[in-house]
Amino acid sequence: MDEQTLSGVRWDDLSAFLAVARTGGLSAAARIAGSSPPTLGRRMRALERTMGRELFVRRSHGYDLTDAGRVLLGEVENIAGKIDRITARQTGETIPLVKLSAGTWTTLAIVKRLHDLVGDPQDVRVRFIAAEDILNISRREAVIGIRNRQPAEAGLAGRKLARVDFAPYAMPGTADGWIKVHADTPSARWVTAIADGRILQEVSHPRLALDMALIGAGRVVLPTFIGDAQAELERLGNLIPELSHDQWLVTHDDDRSLPEVRRTIDRVVRILGRGVG
Repeated sequence: MDEQTLSGVRWDDLSAFLAVARTGGLSAAARIAGSSPPTLGRRMRALERTMGRELFVRRSHGYDLTDAGRVLLGEVENIAGKIDRITARQTGETIPLVKLSAGTWTTLAIVKRLHDLVGDPQDVRVRFIAAEDILNISRREAVIGIRNRQPAEAGLAGRKLARVDFAPYAMPGTADGWIKVHADTPSARWVTAIADGRILQEVSHPRLALDMALIGAGRVVLPTFIGDAQAELERLGNLIPELSHDQWLVTHDDDRSLPEVRRTIDRVVRILGRGVG
C-alpha cells in the first residue's frame, strides 16, 4: 500500500482499525478502544472513504478483512506500540498506556498495590480490564494478561507465577448454603456441582459474592489470597484441590520488549509473587 493511499489518514484511525481487525467486530474493539460500536463503525467507513477502498466485509457475525484490509493490517500491525506512543505525544499525554487483563480477584490484588505497579514517580498508566473471559492478546485486546494456564498460541510468551488455591469461606453462624456466581469459571461450576439445592443467593459478579458473604448471606468459594485477607470470614474446611492452579503472565513477543511493558511485567511479577498464592 503506497504512501499516497495513506495520505490524510490519522494514526488514531489506524489504531481503531487495528482494534476492529484484530477482534473481528465492533463490540470487542470498542472495549479496547474506549469508544462505542456505532462510533467505531462510522470511523471505519470514513477510513475506507479516505483510502478509497473497502477494508472490511460486514457480516452478521462480525467484520472480516478484505484483501486490502489484510494488506493494511500487515503493514501497521508490528508498529502498534509506536502508534500508541505517537498518539500519546499528539494528545499531550506523556505517560505510556499498558492494558492489563486479569480475573476479578487478581485485579483486586494488583489494584491494592497500585503505587508499586505504576511507579514513583509514575512512569506507566494502566488500563485495568477485569474480566473472567480470556481476552485475545494476539489481537491486542490486552497487552498483559494473567491466565490460569500456560499460553499455547504462537507468538505469545508466558511467565509462571505463584500457585493459587481456593477454599470455602463464610461469616461465623452463616446458614448452611451457598452463594452462586453466574460465571463460566471453575469455582462457579464447583459450587453448582456440590450445592445440591442449597443455593441461598445468586449474583452476576464474583465481587458481589464476597460482599454478600461478609453480611452472612451464605458460603462462598474464594482464592485464599482474598479469603484469608478478610478478617471477618472463617475458612471452612480444607483447600479445594481441583480448583488449585498456577498463574501465568502472558504477553505478546512483539510487545514485551517495550520499556513500559517490561517495567509493568517486572512489577506485576513482584506484586503477585509476594501477594498471591
